[in-house]
Amino acid sequence: MPANGHALGLVETKGLVAGIEACDAMLKAAHVRLVGMEQTVAALITIKVVGETAAVQASVDAGAAAAARVGQIVSTHVIPRPSDEVYAAFVENLDPRPSAAPVPAPSRRASKKQDDLTERTVKDLRVLARERDDFPLGGREISRATKDELIALLRAS
Repeated sequence: MPANGHALGLVETKGLVAGIEACDAMLKAAHVRLVGMEQTVAALITIKVVGETAAVQASVDAGAAAAARVGQIVSTHVIPRPSDEVYAAFVENLDPRPSAAPVPAPSRRASKKQDDLTERTVKDLRVLARERDDFPLGGREISRATKDELIALLRAS
């Protein structure tokens, strides 16, 4: 249950890099707790934080500015004192008070639908390749690989 004065902050970006940049800036800008970073559809990443209303607002503003420098912001929103139902739906089983240390973002799932890979940019495919420990190429080999090569290797690994 949310305590009075707490808020839920949401930042939605297009692309993983912008999402990570927003998340980093949000957690550095104010004393908030990261409660989720998830991929919603193809390339949309949603970052969710909770904390005091003013801190969440500052955090969302900082995250949006940081993400806009490296990618694209889809939307931002702060919900002050969300209802218990909204809080339960988005912040499952968590204490609404910010912790001293931020909670790390959950790792992205390595498994993607095969059709999803063809819709991604080469830049996104390279990020996915670098995230995988079992990817057969490394460093500059990933940078030099074509989109078709990356898709084939991502599907195989």
